[in-house]
Amino acid sequence: MNLLLMVVILYPLLLVGVSVWRSRSVKSHEDFMVAGREVPVPLLVGTLVCTWIGSGSLFGGAGLAYRTGIAELWFSSGGWLGLVVAFFLAARVRRIAEYTVPDLLEKRYNALARLLGTVAIILAYVTIAAYQFRGGGWILSIVSDGAISPDTGMYITAAVIVLFTALAGMVSIVTVDMFNGIIITLGVLFAVPYMVFELGGVQAVMNALPPSHLEPLGGHNVLWVFGVAAPTFLLILGESGMYQKFFSAKNESAARKAVVGMLLGIVIIEVAIALLAITGRAAFPDLMESTSVVGRAGSETVILYIARHGLPVAGGMVLLAAAVAIVFSTGNTFLLVPSTNVSRDLFQRFIRPDASEWQMLLVQRLAIAGFGVLALLAITQFDTILSMALYAYSLVGASLTPALLAAFLWRRVTVAGGVACIAGGLGALIGIAAASRLGVDFTLTLGRTEFDFASSEYIVIPGVLVSTGLMVIVSLLTKPSPREKWEPFFVPAGARLEEAIVDERRHV
Repeated sequence: MNLLLMVVILYPLLLVGVSVWRSRSVKSHEDFMVAGREVPVPLLVGTLVCTWIGSGSLFGGAGLAYRTGIAELWFSSGGWLGLVVAFFLAARVRRIAEYTVPDLLEKRYNALARLLGTVAIILAYVTIAAYQFRGGGWILSIVSDGAISPDTGMYITAAVIVLFTALAGMVSIVTVDMFNGIIITLGVLFAVPYMVFELGGVQAVMNALPPSHLEPLGGHNVLWVFGVAAPTFLLILGESGMYQKFFSAKNESAARKAVVGMLLGIVIIEVAIALLAITGRAAFPDLMESTSVVGRAGSETVILYIARHGLPVAGGMVLLAAAVAIVFSTGNTFLLVPSTNVSRDLFQRFIRPDASEWQMLLVQRLAIAGFGVLALLAITQFDTILSMALYAYSLVGASLTPALLAAFLWRRVTVAGGVACIAGGLGALIGIAAASRLGVDFTLTLGRTEFDFASSEYIVIPGVLVSTGLMVIVSLLTKPSPREKWEPFFVPAGARLEEAIVDERRHV
């Protein structure tokens, strides 16, 4: 067995072992969902970074950088901008101290908003988990020189991630993600300068690239930039895993500090991944036309190709361990979150309000296994990881994010407005995608350029226009929500205490 394959097999087994060990500390459903709300800042930063840096970055983003050049950073920058906004929301999210995003939606709107939000999360997150499985299959196939087929590798990856997540939930995730984050950072930060040096320096790399790879827009236009940046911006502001991890923080201050650490971490890693993929274009230009790796776009496997053929054995081992960490850490979160929605937002909220801790844990673990199977089925519906990522991001971004932002930023949004927003975003995305498959053309010509608004790159635009427009119009046409609906999302806890003291003094 070669050393690279040993790393890919033994590293996940090590993580599963950690999960088995940590599962002994799970005493309640709260421990499983939010790790007892005792996660310190370093662990919180590690798990937030590892959740965001997934196969969408490792394969989809890297493939886009390989094909497009530095313009790929527009895809990543949407998430960076979203985190700037999230910094101002993190403390308020932790203060409310719920468990899931649908909890927030019901608190600000109503039970129907919770239900619709749960549907949106499940659809999007199962898709995101799916391409982690596919990524794991690619890794195993490449390092085994085809001895393990991509499909077999995908099934192995799915089984390991499902087992890991079902054992200890958030407790195991935050434990291993700090280590995963270190491995990911070391892997990509070593590979970039090594590859540049091997190719003869920065100028030599630039000379080997197509001229458009060094252009800010990469030969595209501003609408393309919006199309690839908006989904990541909207996803991160509606990302249930991030909110659930804010709920896991020790306190409000820890939640805000974690956002700063997360922003620094993902900027460094995503820029390094993009630069590594661009360098890979200079080193291995044949991948541009290749589909031989797994019958898919060879460009999306450029990071794995570099680890296998461009680095010394030790460097390749670290980079492949980083790739495994990326797939593993993102896959478990994107199974944990929708399973939490099933156990808490569906089962406990609508079916068994008096459910015991044991019943809740059983339902959640069964949901993890069920979503693993659904994710494998979802893989057959997309040609590339990038298209899967953009559709999933757009689904969350068009339906959940406007309603969540309005909950924290617009007192005038009403219950009906919030529900219309989520329903409109869901309906628009699903409707456009379904109609397109039936042959309906959503192509428009703007500025002499054709844009297919049913494609993964642009579908977020009509989705957001529909959801946001419905939210504003319906809210302005309906009666404002009472103070108790919006106050917890705006007024700091300390301020409410001061108001109570003032009221008490007035009575005295």
